[in-house]
Amino acid sequence: MNTARNIPLFIAFRVLFNARFYYPVIGILFLDLGLTLEQYSLLNVAWAVAIVTLELPSGALADVIGRRRMVVLAALLMVAEMLLFALAPTGRPGLLFAMLLINRILSGAAEASASGADEALAFDSLPPNGRESTWPRVLERLMRWQSGGFFVAMILGALLYDPSAVQQAVAFFGGTWSPAPGALVRWPVYLTLGTSLVCLAIALGLREPPGSKHQSPSTLGPALRQAWQNIRSGGFAVVTDRRILLILLAALSCDSLVRLFLTFQSNYLRLITVPEFLFGIIGSALALLGFLAAPVARRMVGTLHAPTNFLMVAGLIIIGLMGATFALPLVGVWVIIPLGLAMNLTGFFVSHYLNLWTAADIRATVLSFRGVALNLTYGSAGLLFAGLTNSIRNAGPEQSESAIFSQSLIWLPVAFGAMILLVGIFALASRQRTKTS
Repeated sequence: MNTARNIPLFIAFRVLFNARFYYPVIGILFLDLGLTLEQYSLLNVAWAVAIVTLELPSGALADVIGRRRMVVLAALLMVAEMLLFALAPTGRPGLLFAMLLINRILSGAAEASASGADEALAFDSLPPNGRESTWPRVLERLMRWQSGGFFVAMILGALLYDPSAVQQAVAFFGGTWSPAPGALVRWPVYLTLGTSLVCLAIALGLREPPGSKHQSPSTLGPALRQAWQNIRSGGFAVVTDRRILLILLAALSCDSLVRLFLTFQSNYLRLITVPEFLFGIIGSALALLGFLAAPVARRMVGTLHAPTNFLMVAGLIIIGLMGATFALPLVGVWVIIPLGLAMNLTGFFVSHYLNLWTAADIRATVLSFRGVALNLTYGSAGLLFAGLTNSIRNAGPEQSESAIFSQSLIWLPVAFGAMILLVGIFALASRQRTKTS
């Protein structure tokens, strides 16, 4: 069976699954539909809990019943979540919240189902001879297409949400239609619903690689027992394989604080007095950094060792986080470049090395361990950051939120330096233990 087409289908699935048109306006979208800030926060918690809870079981099941089945399930869940999003009524607050709560749970389940399964399927679809050199090229293509997809989604989603932009576009083509207030709220949702249907068609077009041995989902009991065994085997591989463990520890260190900073990107841009109309443009430009990072990352994995690659990423992060502490008006926007590059390079390196070093029968499971670990570490970093800002607020006289945020930035490079130091000490200790055993 020819599975060469799995590679372009995998890239198309990843791009359409992740580049959602409502992302640039998701915060105000939920509020404009009629939710409160508290309800929106609860929905985000439900989404995160669903991902963390289902990540490992879904990855293990993918190794047991087949990666294609889990990717198809992820696409079906995406269609279901977007249908609920599109149809949730605005005039009935209780029903609106209930439907959007189910939407967030289904969205988290979809993320968990796709995580690891699509990547493992694509990796195993490559010819065994030459995978080490071919897979980085696949990741390079993926990163470039994802960057383009995010750029289009950010720009188009924001424009579709803006009545004045839509009215100007209609006038440009000679029309006179003027959207009523609130008429455009769901347009980014409808467009994402359309891409979810395309995702489903793509998933159905995938094929399992020759030689794949998977159980039928009808034998649920044996499949679940094997999935549990895979979770244990995957956990054992993560803990006992020095290379995999160190890659994950390096990834946790490089991902968590950078992702935390980028979560507060708009707060930082406001702190350095960047005009708010530039926020979307800067976010779109950040997405395009993947075009720059992709060929660089491919060459790095081909010529340098893993420790060297992650040390270079750590250098970019230190430069960016230390630069952010100065909060230079306008000029300080440069720090987003090294931090954005670091995020792209980290994702590339982790995907490359984990797929290369993990046994085929537990590949999706180990990739799911990556997802769980990254999300838990990011969540922990968020809680610690919240505690830090609260302690700064209570330590002295009343301050503005911007002043508190500015003071908190000083601790990010300190925390990152401590994390990298601990990973380095662990790496040296484990290397010495390996030599003496």
